Amino acid sequence: MTTGEPGRKPPGPPVLHLLVCGSPLARDAHKLVRSALSEGWDVWAVASPDGAKFLDIPAVESITGHAVRTRYRHPSESGDLPLADVVAVVPASCNTVNKWAAGICDTLVLGLLAESLGRGLPIVAAPYTNWAHAAHPAFAESVAKLREWGVCVLYGDDFYRFHEPGRGYLTQHLFPWQRVWEEVASRRAVTCPP
Repeated sequence: MTTGEPGRKPPGPPVLHLLVCGSPLARDAHKLVRSALSEGWDVWAVASPDGAKFLDIPAVESITGHAVRTRYRHPSESGDLPLADVVAVVPASCNTVNKWAAGICDTLVLGLLAESLGRGLPIVAAPYTNWAHAAHPAFAESVAKLREWGVCVLYGDDFYRFHEPGRGYLTQHLFPWQRVWEEVASRRAVTCPP
């Protein structure tokens, strides 16, 4: 899925893998992309199949200069992703959080998350779901597992209060994209060599 020697990244600008899941919040992913680009990062976006329904793919491709991947590539296709300095999964759906914690890799997003965790890459996850989904016991268990494994999970009322079921579009403008960017940037500064 990614190129280069295991654990080694060639010199160049820091690389951000932005993984986008199915949520209306995906429409605002350009906010994180623009923050990273303004600081000299090379951004590669990957969308889950449902994330692709919400993400403005042509706009993200235009500003990053890279194709947005939505599926595993066929062995005959080119297009490996460069090794990331930091991985951000925003928005992280309830489905993705639970599958990731269970080790399921049935989408490219989940495969990259599993691989990134295995490589020990810094990962920032920002779940975006409604309070009823988040109230399911499996979700809290999944968040706890991910945190135990070293993932920075931005979750809780001090980050973003989950919305009413079916009403996320009313509060998504309050989502703290700048805080997500600060977490991403701090992970690179602390854990990744220049």
